[in-house]
Amino acid sequence: MNIREEQPADIEKIWRVNTDAFESEAEASLVNALRNNGCTYISLVAEIANDIVGHILFTPVELTGDKHNLKIMGLAPMAVSSSHQNKGIGSQLVKTGLEHCGTRGYDAVVVLGHPHYYPRLGFEPSVKYGIKSEFDVPDDVFMILELSPGCLNNHQGVIKYHEAFNTV
Repeated sequence: MNIREEQPADIEKIWRVNTDAFESEAEASLVNALRNNGCTYISLVAEIANDIVGHILFTPVELTGDKHNLKIMGLAPMAVSSSHQNKGIGSQLVKTGLEHCGTRGYDAVVVLGHPHYYPRLGFEPSVKYGIKSEFDVPDDVFMILELSPGCLNNHQGVIKYHEAFNTV
């Protein structure tokens, strides 16, 4: 398996991976909306034998009221084709994506996801730090991971996503 940054020729294949994994067009539409809105992003694909079987997207989020201007990314969405799920591809996409975020100077990453999956990758409930999501979700599904140890100490607030998250 090869994990690499998205290329323009991958866009249609990324759409198919997201619609297959989520069985709807919502996440695929979100990816396109973020890409088309000029949003900064990190977009990675997983390919096997030149076939794209996974995709992950990270976009900047804002911690409201943060006077220190932490650089935080939001992980959403992450998709693996149904025929390739439960083979570690998603975990590898997350790990590689976190490395990319770290090398680009981001302090932390948030995710709205499965509370039994993401803690295995180092995420913990964001309420531990006094950080909540702008969306009304249970505390155990909104998680955060420090890429710079200790960076979240004495930071509290609400994570705001790019406006495209409210349009799809």
